[in-house]
Order: sequence, then C-alpha cells, then structure tokens
Amino acid sequence: MIARLFSVCRCRFAAALALLAVFAAPAQADRLKDIASIAGVRNNQLVGYGLVVGLDGTGDQTTQTPFTVQSMNNMLANLGVRLPPGTNLQVKNVASVMVTADLPAFARPGQQIDVTVSSIGNAKSLRGGTLIMTPLKGADGQVYAIAQGNLLVGGASANAPGGAGQTINHMLAGRVPRGATVERAVQGNFGDGETVTVELNRTDFGTARKVLDAINGKLGAGLAQARDARTIEVRAPLDASARVSFLGRLEELEITPDVAQAKVIINSRTGSVVMNQLVTLDNVAVAHGNLTVTIGATPAVSQPAPMSGGRTVAGQRGNVSIDQPRASLVNLAEGASLDDVVKALTKLGATPMDLVSILQALKAAGSLHADLEVI
Repeated sequence: MIARLFSVCRCRFAAALALLAVFAAPAQADRLKDIASIAGVRNNQLVGYGLVVGLDGTGDQTTQTPFTVQSMNNMLANLGVRLPPGTNLQVKNVASVMVTADLPAFARPGQQIDVTVSSIGNAKSLRGGTLIMTPLKGADGQVYAIAQGNLLVGGASANAPGGAGQTINHMLAGRVPRGATVERAVQGNFGDGETVTVELNRTDFGTARKVLDAINGKLGAGLAQARDARTIEVRAPLDASARVSFLGRLEELEITPDVAQAKVIINSRTGSVVMNQLVTLDNVAVAHGNLTVTIGATPAVSQPAPMSGGRTVAGQRGNVSIDQPRASLVNLAEGASLDDVVKALTKLGATPMDLVSILQALKAAGSLHADLEVI
C-alpha cells in the first residue's frame, strides 16, 4: 500500500513538473496597466461594527457576548425604545458583526458598493439575516459609506436529533451586493499638478528603462522622466477630459518587462516548489533514495504450562521491516535549464518534500544559480 501511494505521488508530481517545463516560455509584452499603477488611483478600505437581525435562533449567546446586548440596548435607545433598568435581553436571532468594504477610486456620493459581513461573536450561522444600518469608516475615522441589506451566505447546514449534522462551506460570513451607499468622496490630488506618477509593481531598473522609452517614443519625446527604479513622472494635460484620454492611451502601451532574476520559491508548509525559467545549475551529481519503515504488531497469547498455577496472558509481537531501494545517481550538466532540471528530478522520483531538501542541498553546494526563498 505504501509503495502504491509513493508511486501515485511521483506520477502526479512528475506531471506537475512537466507542466512547469511546458509553460516556461519567453516573456511577452504586457499592457502598462498590468505591470504598473497611477499614484493616487487606488481603493480605500472601510470598516464598521454592526448587528445582523432576523436569524433563525442561530445568533450570539448573549450571556457570553455582552457587547451584543449592549449594542441592542443602544440601537433601541436611538430608535426611541427605552427598556426598564436591569432588563436582561435574551435574544437568539441577533449577531454582532464586522462589516468591511473597498471604496473604489473616484467613487462619488450616491454610488453603491459591495460589503462583506463577518461574525465576531459565537453565532452559529448568519444565513437569512439582515444587516442593520452600519456606518463604515476609513483610516481617518470619517464615515464614507452606510451599509444595510440582506445577507447572501454561500454555506448551508442541517442538524438531526441526537447531535448529528452536516455543514457545507462557511456559515459565519456573507456578502451584501451593492449593500453600502457612498456618503463621502475621497479627496485626492489626481488632477493637481502638471505630472502624474507611474509606479511599477516590481522594482526593476530594466523595466523602468523600457517604460520610459515606450512613453517618450510613442506619446511624445521628453514627456517622461524616471525618478528611480520604480517610479516615473509623466507630464499630462491639465484639462480633466484631456488628462483622462491621455492616461487611457498611456495604460494601453505594450511593455515587455525585463527578465526577472532566477528564483526558486519553496512553501515549507505545503511542500510546493515553483521555479522560473532562468534557474540553472553547475555540473553536479545528485543521489536520491527512499527509506520506508513499516512497523506492525501480531497478536500473541502466552499459555502457561499445565498445573503450573499461571494464567493465560494476551500480548502482541512487534514486526519491523525496513525497505531501502537502491539510490539513484543523476549527473546534471553545467548550465542545465529548467527543462533539464525537471526531467532529472522526475527521473529521481522525487516527491515535493524531497525536492525541497534537494534544492537546499544544491544551493548549499553552490551549484544552484538562483535565489532560494522559503515562505
């Protein structure tokens, strides 16, 4: 059984490495909007605290979440409902939630945006609930939107007598499509000044040079000046309509990004390994072998001799077997490409976790020409 599992893992891993080799193609041209952004044109995060009502007995247990009871009292007081002092609310159809949203760039009052609602108490489900009017604030503490509406929860659950139940997906978070109305616009400096700033997503001198050449060559000589390897200042029209049209043409410019440095990314938690096409090796020999240890137990009975006065005792007899196949030795030539590396490691029958150890050993030996990054 163990050998069969190892065989399946090797086959799947070999297929994944083969796909890496197939899709390792030369860099192609990208639009400027795909590799850079305009300074000041970005989303802003909003957050708020609110209540979801109308739950079918799946809300917070008020004895363990006193902030839910306090919020209910405050909300009822604001609506003109005064409860007698010392009243202990016991409601199971209310849940305290955090509401989050992204305020798009240039959003204006009256426009609507989506919101995400997440439970912060001990509710069992938010399915079927309604979010009550919730102010959403920005990092400066100002209210930029008001959220309210019916939740859409992608999960479902069912319970049977005796404690049996079934739950599909997550029940404690949902969305309200177009559930928030923008009340305040974010003031920006997009239309101020004679220049706009193009910010590359990745710091790279070569790519910055290509962006600079493309802007000056296709939109007008002397329009762009590089400030560093990530930011480029571009002179733009002062008229709002002309500036929008100019930036539309600017973002459609096709740029071929400079070739990135050779890198190997290893996820130590999952064993995933990703290499780009620039990974090469010096001449090196790699040996790999699998060691399988199987431990089992066989029931055994100790029977005393007749008339000895002893008693029968049940026990177990341990069985330990070690299977160590002959290690494979593969020689990798100097300057081996990603395709060569993939084929060689596949021939070794390396699993993802084995590959992590092999790559770390190659880097330590000085044979791997790539940055090894563990995340």
